[in-house]
Amino acid sequence: MKPFRFRSTALRAVAALAPLALLTAAAPPPANVSPSPSPSPSPGQIVEEAPPAHWTAIAASDLLVMELAPDAAGKPRRVLIQLMPAPFSTGWIGNIRKLAAAKWWDGTAIVRVQDNYVVQWGDPDAEDEASAKPLPGGIARVPESGYVVGLDAFDAAVKEWFSADDSAGAAAAPAVVVANDYRAPWAGPDIYAKTLDFFRGWPVAGNDDGVWPVHCYGMVGVGRNLSPDTGSGAELYTVIGHAPRHLDRNIALVGRVVEGIEHLSSLPRGTGELGFYEMASERTVIRSVRPASDLPEAERPKLEYLESSSESFIRYAVARANRKDAFFNIPAGGTDICNIPVPIRKITQ
Repeated sequence: MKPFRFRSTALRAVAALAPLALLTAAAPPPANVSPSPSPSPSPGQIVEEAPPAHWTAIAASDLLVMELAPDAAGKPRRVLIQLMPAPFSTGWIGNIRKLAAAKWWDGTAIVRVQDNYVVQWGDPDAEDEASAKPLPGGIARVPESGYVVGLDAFDAAVKEWFSADDSAGAAAAPAVVVANDYRAPWAGPDIYAKTLDFFRGWPVAGNDDGVWPVHCYGMVGVGRNLSPDTGSGAELYTVIGHAPRHLDRNIALVGRVVEGIEHLSSLPRGTGELGFYEMASERTVIRSVRPASDLPEAERPKLEYLESSSESFIRYAVARANRKDAFFNIPAGGTDICNIPVPIRKITQ
């Protein structure tokens, strides 16, 4: 049994069988609760003070280790990608696991860097059937319906998450009360979705049709051709600019870069259409992509994220939306969900 984890009001509503309860206004505060003292702690301070029980380790089997060719100074470049949990994009993630197990990306390259948009990698010859690198066996063709998870499936996943967390039940979690902010700070009007929340440390959006992950900075998605093609997972990209939320539900999101994004975001921009490199010499070679679980135990990266249902995360999110620490004169009073990056750190013990 995992230690008890604090839960946001929004997710408690889902566990209580609300049909579409990704986001709700929090309950009124107890009368005996007073506002946080001033000056308020910064988001970074809240993260630093979060107790161990509010952090969740990332399983080695959910991490991909991508080794790029060294930079011009000969320094190694490693990028770590965390794969998204079920029930999201399971068909594509199954393909990605097969591709990594087959060492398919070894010798491929970064093929596209578009400013304020994405970095893309895969087989440079993918468009040439005669020269394209063959995919390993068992790669599935995933339908477009996989972009969105139905409400029933999402509700079941949330309840499974809660039941695995502890046996106390969602209703036992105390109310979130931080500096007189009683609503989730990402609860404001959203252009792209009816509701917003975090699920197991991942930002998600939803409406009456279902729930989907959102395109924030560092998220990893699957390149594809025109519909009905949905991509196999062999061509991947990561966001390196302002969150392109218009891509939500149009492309499969499968993970996020949790370390080494600077090795991708700092690459020279491609001069071809959509930022594709026009010459092979411009590309960065990918030496290998491996599941972290395939590495010797001593070499495996060990990371953890601040659990989004913890009290510390809610306090951190509120602080991101209402900066009242010393530098800020005027708190914004709200924030985009992509402006609340989930804290991730190395496990030091």
